[in-house]
Amino acid sequence: MDTVNKYDVVVVGAGNAALCAAIAAKENGSHVLVLERGPIEKRGGNSFFTDGAIRVAYNNLEDIRKIIPEMTDEEAEKVVMPEYTEKDFYEDLMRVTEGKSNSILANQLISKSYETIRWMHDHGIQFELNYENQSFEQGGKRHFWGGLPIKTVNKGVGLMEKLFNRAEELGIDIWYNSRAIELKMDKDKITGIKIEQKENVMIVDTASVILACGSFEANKEMRSTQLGKEWEAAIVRGTEFNTGDGITMALAVGAQKYGEFGWTGCHSIGTDYQAPKVGDFNKPGDIYKKSSFPLGLLVNNEGNRFVDEGADFRNYTYAKYGREVLKQPGHMAYQIFDAQVRSMLRKEYNLEEATCIKAGTLEELAELTSVDQTQFLRTISEYNAAVQEGVYNPTIKDGKGTVGVTPSKSNWALRIDQAPFYAYPVTCGITFAFGGLLVNHAGEVLNQEEKSIPGLFAAGEMVGGIFYKNYPGGSGLMSGAVFGKLAGTSAAQYTKEKIELA
Repeated sequence: MDTVNKYDVVVVGAGNAALCAAIAAKENGSHVLVLERGPIEKRGGNSFFTDGAIRVAYNNLEDIRKIIPEMTDEEAEKVVMPEYTEKDFYEDLMRVTEGKSNSILANQLISKSYETIRWMHDHGIQFELNYENQSFEQGGKRHFWGGLPIKTVNKGVGLMEKLFNRAEELGIDIWYNSRAIELKMDKDKITGIKIEQKENVMIVDTASVILACGSFEANKEMRSTQLGKEWEAAIVRGTEFNTGDGITMALAVGAQKYGEFGWTGCHSIGTDYQAPKVGDFNKPGDIYKKSSFPLGLLVNNEGNRFVDEGADFRNYTYAKYGREVLKQPGHMAYQIFDAQVRSMLRKEYNLEEATCIKAGTLEELAELTSVDQTQFLRTISEYNAAVQEGVYNPTIKDGKGTVGVTPSKSNWALRIDQAPFYAYPVTCGITFAFGGLLVNHAGEVLNQEEKSIPGLFAAGEMVGGIFYKNYPGGSGLMSGAVFGKLAGTSAAQYTKEKIELA
């Protein structure tokens, strides 16, 4: 076994959180190594596959223009941008997590969100308005909604390209095909990390390790053990390399597991039934998701609805409805739409990868799917009869709902009665588990006594306790960046102090 030269900080993982950590550590004076388990052509973790939307607290459009300086005055005149304050962000997070989110971590995420976005922009990350998925045109202007008005240019691909470019510009070393397998300790302090590189095993000496290598969603055994046996059937939406390595290493040195009720929850969505079983690096960008369900109905193979599709904007329900699809017979369901809303569906419904069933009548649509035809037609009929009159407005929670059917549809209820009709088969795609490690506000990993493990830090999906049951869209990327930057800064400071004391 070889021992290689010492690094001040070693970052395990190479996604958004990891590279933000590496850049922060480097700009604070550390000699930094990044370990990517996959080959160079599969680098970037789950961040590579993201749609790029990132949730941030801001006061007004002028705050947004500071991170999108390319926006002209003429463009700004045509934008209606409601404020989204730290209070709004906090209330959304607490509402969707039923008040369970760790308030210290939640406040750190939210209070640091805008300054972190500005910091990312200073390091070359490019942002743009999220016209496509978070705005509607009314009166010649684009009205934004849902607290998610910005995204990274060219989605996750663009984000990771810029982060890797910046890391390389700063002289950060990046090793590919390098799997971290063990943390080395001496007197309860980090002293190094063991790495596998194909058939070679080595130890890198370091004072600080930042674990930012994702959750365990690509580990079928861990999914089954922690989330339940039915999760063996879930599609892995992102990288195949997130198999819980970082969590396993941290627990082995005394870290405390933390998060949703003993790691029982996760971020999961309705995704195309024909999507690949793991993320396809040749087709990134979250192209298989199906997120326009609030405009239609979700029906299972028995012909029944099973959720309130209009309970809230998709930003606040999509991450929990995936598991509801997983519970259905055959681990699948159909999203049903008619001609009234077809042109309003998100871009992913128009891609060649989208599995679509189209018919001139509801009877024909039922025949072309695997649903119980009699019950399906009864469900649609009962739903249509329950739709109340009112003003339909997809930019707000319009209150146009149903009466007398279970489950109800609280908003955006239109009768399914205008041909042609569409059915999109979906299954459950898992993104990451909500459970992870217990960290403090500075990104330090804590042990069973809730004391920091000297030299050990974590960021990104490995941070437990922020998300429970559900998730406000775009907050995962923001959390990764915020806690990545915090962990990198903390690790650099820890290493510097350790050197000064030596």
